[in-house]
Amino acid sequence: MRVSLFVTCLVDQLWPSIGAATVEVLQRAGCEVVFDERQTCCGQPAFNTGYRSEARALARRFIEIFEGSDAVVSPSGSCTAMVKHFRDLFADDDEWRARAQALAARTHEFGSFLVNVLGVEDVGASFSGRVGWHDACHGLRDLNVHREPRRLIQNVRGVEFVELANADACCGFGGTFSVKYPEISVAILDNKIDAIEKAGVRAIVSSDASCLMQIGGRLTRNGSAVKAMHLAELLAAREDVQQTV
Repeated sequence: MRVSLFVTCLVDQLWPSIGAATVEVLQRAGCEVVFDERQTCCGQPAFNTGYRSEARALARRFIEIFEGSDAVVSPSGSCTAMVKHFRDLFADDDEWRARAQALAARTHEFGSFLVNVLGVEDVGASFSGRVGWHDACHGLRDLNVHREPRRLIQNVRGVEFVELANADACCGFGGTFSVKYPEISVAILDNKIDAIEKAGVRAIVSSDASCLMQIGGRLTRNGSAVKAMHLAELLAAREDVQQTV
């Protein structure tokens, strides 16, 4: 399958290894990956803060760039969810709403695409140690992505998957929420950090760079050895793993 990568702003600017890992895993799964350098923000920050005209302009640009793609894949549940909400920006415009809906149907979150579209649950990854999963809010609640990343992680050689006590609880980032209400954000985050530390994991994995930066930043400040990893980075890993009989 020929796949267009929507890399997202945070990955492009702050965590490019996620983008590289996404491409590697998709290629390993048999996809041809193309990247349109004209792509920009999907408009989610503007949409979430009430700037609908600005979000509409970015949505039109996104649609024009990607609507010729067979499939669009993004390593972000939140940005993928935003594409699903493009139709809400064009309630009074039948043409653009139809174009938005058609593109949304071909736009997929990375892990969901592997499992539900390609039918792939084992990409030949290997990583030694206990691993926990954080359900990012948009991926879980907007896209209903739950079993897919767990299946993928459980098929990584050498991994012991640990279900966190509060895996589906928010990490406290919430976009501008963490900037406007930092004390509340940190209080929410610390509940997540406590569960991660009690689980004794080597890495906490998720599907959104924003959540991972929030969680990883706090872990680092606390002097924790737990690594924050994107699902794509884990699936791209090829560590030497001792197999026991």
